[in-house]
Amino acid sequence: MQWLMSFRVLWGIRKPFHLAPGYFRCQPLSGVGAPRWNDYSVPEEFNFASDVLDYWTQMEKEGKRGPNPALWWVNDQGDELKWSFRELTDLSRRAANVFTQICGLQQGDRLALILPRVPEWWLVTIGCIRAGIIFMPGTIQLKAKDILYRLQVSKAKGIVTTDTLASEVDSLASECPTLKTKLLVSDQSHQGWLDLRSLIKSASPDHTCIKSKTLDPMAIFFTSGTTGFPKMAKHSHGFALRSSFPSSRKLLQLKTSDIFWCLSDTGWILAVLGCLLEPWTAGATLFIHHLPQFDPKVVEQMLFKYPITQCLAVPFVYRMILQHSSTSLRFPTLEHCSAGGEALLPEDQEQWRRQTGLLLYEIYGQSETGVSCGTLRGMKIKPGSMGKGIPPFDVQIIDDKGNSLPFNTEGNIGIRMKPTKPIGLFMGYEDNPVKTAEVECGDFYNSGDRATMDEEGYIWFLGRNDDIINTSG
Repeated sequence: MQWLMSFRVLWGIRKPFHLAPGYFRCQPLSGVGAPRWNDYSVPEEFNFASDVLDYWTQMEKEGKRGPNPALWWVNDQGDELKWSFRELTDLSRRAANVFTQICGLQQGDRLALILPRVPEWWLVTIGCIRAGIIFMPGTIQLKAKDILYRLQVSKAKGIVTTDTLASEVDSLASECPTLKTKLLVSDQSHQGWLDLRSLIKSASPDHTCIKSKTLDPMAIFFTSGTTGFPKMAKHSHGFALRSSFPSSRKLLQLKTSDIFWCLSDTGWILAVLGCLLEPWTAGATLFIHHLPQFDPKVVEQMLFKYPITQCLAVPFVYRMILQHSSTSLRFPTLEHCSAGGEALLPEDQEQWRRQTGLLLYEIYGQSETGVSCGTLRGMKIKPGSMGKGIPPFDVQIIDDKGNSLPFNTEGNIGIRMKPTKPIGLFMGYEDNPVKTAEVECGDFYNSGDRATMDEEGYIWFLGRNDDIINTSG
C-alpha cells in the first residue's frame, strides 16, 4: 500500500515486529490510573488534549505506563502502525499548528472532517481540540449534496478529506463562500488542496494548548433523521470530560493493559466516544482496522490474531460474525463485548454467549447525548433491556408534558436538564432555536424514543416517536 509506505517515511515510523498475543496483557504496570473528576463537580476549564492525552504522555515519560501503544492501526495488507501517547502528543501539536499558522483557522472556527479509518483522523480531531477549532465528523459515504448542505449550514472554514471526495468538494466549493481551506490526505497532489501529511511533518511540535472552558464548544455532530434535514448537535468540551467521570468509567471499566477495538464509522458520535475518548481516558490501547468495507470474516480473524480484550460495535457486526462463522468463536483474549447504535436482539445476545462464552452488553445513546443508558460491565443483563441511565444523566420515562411516568408505563426517554443541565448533554441545535425548543419538555430533554422502565431502573426500548434516529456505527 503505497500511501502507507510514504506515510511511514513522513513520520519516521518503521513496520513493527509481531508480538505474542499475550505480550501486552502480562507486562508489569505501575497501577497509575486515569485522571478523574467528580460526577457532579465540574471544573471551569477542561481540554481533553492537555488534561488527558498529555497526562498519559507524561506517565510514559516517567515510566509509569506499560509498553502498550496508544494507537495500534492495521490494514488488510498486513501493514501496522503503532503510536505512543508521546508520538500522538507531538503529531497532534504539529496538526494544531498547521490549522492555526498555515490555514489561519482560529478558535471557534469550524472544520469538516470526512475521512475513513486512517491515522490522520486522530491527528485532526486532537489537533482541533488543542486549537479550539470545532470539528465536524462526517461519514465517507456522504454524497455531494450532503457535503454541500453541511458546509453551507455550518459555515465551515475548512475541510479535511481524501482524494476520493476532493473532486466532489471542488464542484461545490463556489457555493460555499466561507470555505477557505482544503486539506487532503492522499499520496496524490490535487490542485487547490494542501497536503496535510507533509504540512504536519514540517510543522513545529511546539504548541500551547488553549485554555478551553468546559462549556466552550468542541464538536458538532450532524443528526440522522427520517424526515427533514440533519440538525447540528453542538457539544462542549464537557462531552469529553464526562468520560473521566467515575460513573462513566464503570461502563467499560477499561485499564491501561486493555486493547480496545471500536468498529464505528468515523462519521458518527460513537467513533469519538469509542475510538478516542473512552480508551484514551483510561490510558488503554486503541486498536483500529482500516476496514474500508465491512467483512465479518476479517473482523473474526482480527479477534483471533490480535490480543484484543474489548470490542464495541453495532449489533449488526456481531450478528454477521455469527452468521458467517463455521468454526469456534472462542477468542483467546477477548473479555468484554458491547453493542450500541441499534436495538440488540435477545436472540443475538444468547447466540453470542453460546458461541463465544461472552456476554454482550448493550448501550444506548444519540448524537445529542452520547451514551445515556447502558448495562455496566458486571451488571446483571436483562435481555431486551438497554440497561440503566448513567450519571450524571437522570434518565426518566416522561409524558409529552415532561412529567415522570410510573414504572412499566410507555413514554418518552427523557434526561433531566433543569435546574442544571448535566455535563455531556448537547448544547443545542446550532442556529436552530426552534428545533432546540422542541426537544425541551418541561425539565427534561425529550429524546423522541419510546420506552418503559421497570422497578429496578432497567429501560426497555420500544421505538422512535419522531425524526430522531440513533447514531449507528
